[in-house]
Amino acid sequence: MEELAQAQRRAEERIGRLEAVVEELAQAQRRTEERVGRHEELLQALLESHKRLVEIVGDLKGRMLELTYRDRAAAYFGPLLRRMKVVDPYELEEALRAHLSEKEFRDLLWLDLLVCGQPRVRPEIAELWLAVEISSVVDRGDVERAERRAMMLRRAGYRAVPVVAGERLTQGAEEESRERRVVAVRDGHILFWEEALSAWIEGT
Repeated sequence: MEELAQAQRRAEERIGRLEAVVEELAQAQRRTEERVGRHEELLQALLESHKRLVEIVGDLKGRMLELTYRDRAAAYFGPLLRRMKVVDPYELEEALRAHLSEKEFRDLLWLDLLVCGQPRVRPEIAELWLAVEISSVVDRGDVERAERRAMMLRRAGYRAVPVVAGERLTQGAEEESRERRVVAVRDGHILFWEEALSAWIEGT
């Protein structure tokens, strides 16, 4: 009986030690999970910071590109237009307000660049306006804005053609430009000019 009792005690001690080991392992697992959780939170914070940084850099590149197109408008659009000049939309305020709502007028003031001149390939047209939206990476939204703002100018009596310009175009933007007859300037190279010019002139 004494031997059985001792064996029972030894078994209970082993079980106790095993339970202690299991508890230690469980605690270690919890600590590991907590560390992993903190690492995941840190990684998520880093990813969000990186995303914001990418957005900021993209915005800065877009603004720099706007300044470049404004300063060198003749280099970009001179081959398309004679007597080309850059115009501030606000200079057209009287005519614009006469034909547009206040909301539309304010929207048009956000146009990135407005250029006018005489088309070299259509000299019978005395004056043509280019409503230009500029972005480092041109997307469908830029195409839609350019078209919308060009149509506002046309409603106010200005013969306008929509243009998007940037370092590159998304596939969707290029397809949209082709379909909507919007001129696209990709890293200085003009796309769809004659198609857009014909479509918008015939639609006058």
